[in-house]
Amino acid sequence: MIEGPFFVLVVAGILGSGLVAGVFCAFSAFVMRGLAALPPAQGVAAMNAINVAAVRPAFMTVFGGAAMLNAMIAVVTFVVWPEDGTVELLLGSALYLLGAFGLTAVANVPRNDRLARLAAGAPEAAVYWPVYVREWTFWNHVRTVASAAAALVYVLALT
Repeated sequence: MIEGPFFVLVVAGILGSGLVAGVFCAFSAFVMRGLAALPPAQGVAAMNAINVAAVRPAFMTVFGGAAMLNAMIAVVTFVVWPEDGTVELLLGSALYLLGAFGLTAVANVPRNDRLARLAAGAPEAAVYWPVYVREWTFWNHVRTVASAAAALVYVLALT
């Protein structure tokens, strides 16, 4: 059974992964749909503003903190190697670190960077906007599922 400080670490990992899953879910469920309904110039400008606001301490603490918690859970699991929950703990860590944090770096951020380089009213922005929305949202769905699955597998590790 997982107990003591390791139990607290896993509970924190559940909360962190779950919070990030909720943010990603909100974007997939209604934020991106709302932005997609705007004229391209307005959607591009709004998304660029959101992307700037996202790298502020409030979200980055939760997003990066959850990554650190998940990495710590993986390291502690390798060191302690508990009788129960080892597979779930390692799987939860991999889901978040690769499926949420890593995917952000290789799929979503490059799209954000490309969008940021376009002037909101430019013809190139109007052409790229529907592509951006479709591709960014797809990868965000994957990040949502990975973050939520990480939280779920951590819960299973504690049962």
